[in-house]
Amino acid sequence: MSEFIGFDTSNYTSSAAVVRGGEVLASVRIPLSVAEGERGLRQSDALFAHTVNLPELTARLGKRSPSAVGCSYAPRDVPGSYMPCFLAGVAAASALANVLGVPLYKFSHQAGHVVAALYGCGKTELWKDCGEFLAFHASGGTTEILHVKNRTIEKLGGTLDISAGMAIDRIGVRMGLKFPCGPELEKLAQGAEPPQEPIKVSVHGCDCNLSGLENKAAALLERGEPAPSVALYTLLFVVKTLIAMAEGAARRYPCLPLICAGGVMSNKLIASAIKEKFDAYFAPPELSCDNAVGIALLTEMEYTDDSKRI
Repeated sequence: MSEFIGFDTSNYTSSAAVVRGGEVLASVRIPLSVAEGERGLRQSDALFAHTVNLPELTARLGKRSPSAVGCSYAPRDVPGSYMPCFLAGVAAASALANVLGVPLYKFSHQAGHVVAALYGCGKTELWKDCGEFLAFHASGGTTEILHVKNRTIEKLGGTLDISAGMAIDRIGVRMGLKFPCGPELEKLAQGAEPPQEPIKVSVHGCDCNLSGLENKAAALLERGEPAPSVALYTLLFVVKTLIAMAEGAARRYPCLPLICAGGVMSNKLIASAIKEKFDAYFAPPELSCDNAVGIALLTEMEYTDDSKRI
């Protein structure tokens, strides 16, 4: 049976995966290093790090003879969507496909996230069979609510300023946590009491603003609120925002399942709160964060579809 390789070179992770028959044979990830106290990476630094990591990634995949190769080429499936860091994956995938004489398929990073989440929660048929569903893509760089139908992704709304992951990371760095701060912030918030401060989110329809959270958390810390309480406040603010966005999407497209993708969705508090209100599905953490599994699965589906058309 044929094997298929996918590459994803996002702003914070180099990753590659191999699939066969809709099952994952190998998945390797190398997080990009961020200096202590820094809140992210410049694109030039991310591109250089991927260039260094790709030989190790391919070595860890082992000897393979893929029938096709895939990669993420841009953040989203819209004209003008572009980030230089994805050039590294495109170069590696193109070189491999050219040398082997096999097809090369390109997909958005967002599509890869959605399909990886579908695989992780056992709902791959929703994409494979051209089904319809709602999806969250909430990560360090993106906070969007999506409508997916016939393998076409439509953005219903999203953040108008910073992403949920960016807000979490900025607040975490302010508190001295290691970037990316999501796991440490979640651990810090466990067992904490929230500040006596009302949570007023800014959500209009399916769009949100999250920069106010960063400012509010800074003010709470400056007035002496304990770091665990501020960590919990941060997560509750994100939860309330995401729920309001999902409610807006559900009013437009009722009775559809909600697939939750992206690193932010690996947070247990966030996942639990969303599950209480929606028919929502979450992938395991390793398939919520940046990975190449979705790209490899998309490559196999595309190759299979093309083979049927011949």
